[in-house]
Amino acid sequence: MPLLHRYPAIDPAGATVAITGGARGIGLATAKAFAARGAYVAIGDLDRQAAEAAAEEVGPRCVAFGLDVGSAESFDRFVVATENSAGPVDILVNNAGIMPLAGFLEESDRVSATQIAVNLWGPLHGMRTVLPGMIGRGHGHIVNLASLAGKTATPGAAVYSATKHAVVGLSAAVRDEVAEHGISVSVILPSLVRTDLGSGLAMPSIVTVDPETVARAILASVRTRRAATVVPRWIGAAVDIANVLPASVQEAARRRVGANRLAASANADPSRANYRRRLDGQVSGA
Repeated sequence: MPLLHRYPAIDPAGATVAITGGARGIGLATAKAFAARGAYVAIGDLDRQAAEAAAEEVGPRCVAFGLDVGSAESFDRFVVATENSAGPVDILVNNAGIMPLAGFLEESDRVSATQIAVNLWGPLHGMRTVLPGMIGRGHGHIVNLASLAGKTATPGAAVYSATKHAVVGLSAAVRDEVAEHGISVSVILPSLVRTDLGSGLAMPSIVTVDPETVARAILASVRTRRAATVVPRWIGAAVDIANVLPASVQEAARRRVGANRLAASANADPSRANYRRRLDGQVSGA
């Protein structure tokens, strides 16, 4: 099906790409993918030291800056530093995200507020920072990282799921608003990714993906300008079918797989300890 809008082409070779949460996981894999295609990459991360180490790993086409995506002022500084270093931002990847796991009533307001600041305000700040320049230049592409949790119920991660549902709706609405200016907005919805964020969650390997697979989907969106891409693609169709089933059937299926127990078992898994410590430090500093 042809695109309704003919967006100006963006060649990754020579493009300036800004990536949030770029110190590790999907962000780092995406930085490597764009740099390998000849892009100039700027990664921003709350952990500036880790971001600088990641930039060295990516190579000479990558620079790193400290970034708190929950702060509009910090995002402004990140974009200014990026453009001073590599030129106007052609592609923004709003990747930064956190996923605490807890029952809804067990999760503190502070943890919920931090999730909303990172997972939702991050893309909001990012788009509001780069869009005026993109509109003035008549081209640009924005990728917002959501999650399959943005299409389905996620017991044990209710607020996380809410932020990802919000990112899906936000991306679709802003996409329509800016298309006439030559700017595209794509949302990527991965299933469980094999990163620290998903550590401890016992899920079948068939529904998990590597960060490099998500990075390839992000890179592909620059060419296709697809509105939404589920990674892996097949699971998106499965979730769409499941979502039209009666609520009682969906609830029974979640009970059968023990969805309500996933958060508790993940938090008890030693593999999640480092992520939880890092997250606790981020929440306490919020």
